[in-house]
Amino acid sequence: MAVNDTISDMLTRIRNATRNKSKTVTCLNSRVCRGIADVLQAEGYIQGYDVIDDGRQGQIRVKLKYGPRGEVLIHKIERRSKPGRRMYTGVGELPRPLQGLGIAIVSTSKGVKSDRACRTERVGGELLCVIE
Repeated sequence: MAVNDTISDMLTRIRNATRNKSKTVTCLNSRVCRGIADVLQAEGYIQGYDVIDDGRQGQIRVKLKYGPRGEVLIHKIERRSKPGRRMYTGVGELPRPLQGLGIAIVSTSKGVKSDRACRTERVGGELLCVIE
C-alpha cells in the first residue's frame, strides 16, 4: 500500500499502539520519521528505536514507554502541518503544549527538533505535531 504522508502514518501507528498498550510498533523509515523518533527518545516518551533494513525503504521499530504502573505517557498526538496545508512558525509563535509539560516537534533547517531546543537555538520552522 502506498503511503503519501509517512509522518501522519507514523503518528497514527504510535497512537494506536499506545491505546492497545503494545510494547513495540513498526513504522516506515524516512529521515523525518527518524528525527521524530530521536526527539521522542530525547524527551522521554519512548525507550528507543531500531532501523530495520528490509531491502526497500526500511522500517523503524519503536519501543514504547509506559509509567511505573503501566500508565500511558503519550495521551494525545496531534498532527499540525499537513501536506495540504503547511504550517510554518517563527520561534516566538511556537506553542507550549500543557504549559510546557508537552512538546511540539518542529522541522527546522538544522533538523527535527523539539520546541524547547528551537527556543534555545532561536530557530523556527514547520510545526509537525504536538504531543501531550
